[in-house]
Amino acid sequence: MTEADEVRVPDACTLPTVEQPVRLSEFDELFATALHHQVRLSPQRLRWSLDSKAEETARDLTSRETQCCSFFTFDFTATKDELVVEVTVPPAQTDVLAARAALVRHEHGAA
Repeated sequence: MTEADEVRVPDACTLPTVEQPVRLSEFDELFATALHHQVRLSPQRLRWSLDSKAEETARDLTSRETQCCSFFTFDFTATKDELVVEVTVPPAQTDVLAARAALVRHEHGAA
């Protein structure tokens, strides 16, 4: 795992260290192929708009993410053309959400 990966994984994550780069890579792939945009709604809420074709992948990935990072809540709203994912964290985890939003913005050009 690189130093950059260590910064990207919250201390509260229970995913085994050896599996963390794989999970990060899965999120990177989802965003690279399906992300339309993201909006930071509040310190505790983030919205991702994804291509609707990515729904199965997004649901599977976020389900697995809540198993190791139980502080995340992912809510889905699907339309014909778009999948909206609202990501929520408790107040103690706003720095993790901020880091996730900044990473997506930096690596995938999302607002």
